[in-house]
Amino acid sequence: MVEENWDIRLGFLMHDVSRLRRIVFDDFVKPLGVTRSQWWILAYLSRHDGMIQTDLAAVLELGKASLGGLIDRLEASRLLERRADPVDRRVKRIYLSKDGQQLIKELRVKSHEMSELILKGLSEQDRLTLTNLLSHVKTNLLSMRSDVANEASD
Repeated sequence: MVEENWDIRLGFLMHDVSRLRRIVFDDFVKPLGVTRSQWWILAYLSRHDGMIQTDLAAVLELGKASLGGLIDRLEASRLLERRADPVDRRVKRIYLSKDGQQLIKELRVKSHEMSELILKGLSEQDRLTLTNLLSHVKTNLLSMRSDVANEASD
């Protein structure tokens, strides 16, 4: 028999798994001396290096002032650097430094170690299936988000 509230349980389960993964990852990377907000910025820049601070604030859903303070601390730690945009010198782009790139390598190792532990007992096929299913759900959510934004602008 299918439970009546399976969709509610699914929502809570997805939220709980995501929240617990972040908490455990924080513990895993604590020896590296980086906070969740900091590793989140560094991880995003590792995939989109050279972003404008305003764009980075928007995609990370952070206020410009909050992000500015985090960037100041990461810059003081020599993990990233601000550089003037080659076209518009008023605009600052944010880049990972060599130290930041090294930290990303260490974060990826920690992430892999943690993934192995949280996926313990799942076969390679189970892991691929899980990844494919979550990717599909993400695609649907992004599509829904886009549809809602389009409806709001009409």
